[in-house]
Amino acid sequence: MTFPLLDESYPIQREDIAFYKKNNYIKLKNVLDKDCVKHFNQIISTQVSELLAEQKPLNERDTYGKAFIQKMNLWVQNEEIKKLIFSKRIAKIASDLMQTEGVRLYHDQALFKEAGGGITPWHADQFYWPLSTDRCITAWIPLQATPLEMGPLEFSAGSQQITEGRELSISDESENRISDNLRVTDFDHVIETFEIGEISFHSGWVFHRAGANNTKQTRKVITIIYMDKNMKLKEPENENQLNDWNTWCPNAKIGEIINSPINPILFP
Repeated sequence: MTFPLLDESYPIQREDIAFYKKNNYIKLKNVLDKDCVKHFNQIISTQVSELLAEQKPLNERDTYGKAFIQKMNLWVQNEEIKKLIFSKRIAKIASDLMQTEGVRLYHDQALFKEAGGGITPWHADQFYWPLSTDRCITAWIPLQATPLEMGPLEFSAGSQQITEGRELSISDESENRISDNLRVTDFDHVIETFEIGEISFHSGWVFHRAGANNTKQTRKVITIIYMDKNMKLKEPENENQLNDWNTWCPNAKIGEIINSPINPILFP
């Protein structure tokens, strides 16, 4: 199927850019339409279904395992999913919000939170990424309407200013320590429902989490992580960043632009 909307420009306003610059997140309505979301829900669900069937029971998993089922770089596995991941519409929004000349793909990932799945603890994504600057952004794309009881993404608006907690991976420790730290700050804790077609964008250093899925349906999300098209690889600071270098930036060299075959420029 074809969806011309995926390559049509979305009207980002100056106030949207200002909001993102201040808060390092934004939610935008009607980025996709219902037919498009329904189509990719079906395609991505099929791609993830085998992985779901292999999982241990929830009560036998750790906090990370209860938070979501994760499958990455679906675009290299499925040509239909590639149409969504390579959407010029979404990539241009990412570039507009960051005010870059363009963006390239870091990677995509499906994040499926099963019925009864646990919280996603507070964390900052860029702990995992060997990227030289903070000009990176994640599009969080729900594949269904997402009410509060399903565990939508939550943000601590403006918390990119905080450095404490950046050294923590997604864990019980990150949930407890970051939560305690945010509790004594003035940053707004934003938790809202997502309508069908609504997408959020957040930076690599803003702290965010998601609640448990207390419904009987799987919360299905696909994310696309973009970086400045001129992003350079930095010396990894932890094992996670070393793994990301080898996995998502193969053959990239420290101090040089990350231009591997699986990091294509998506806009312009």
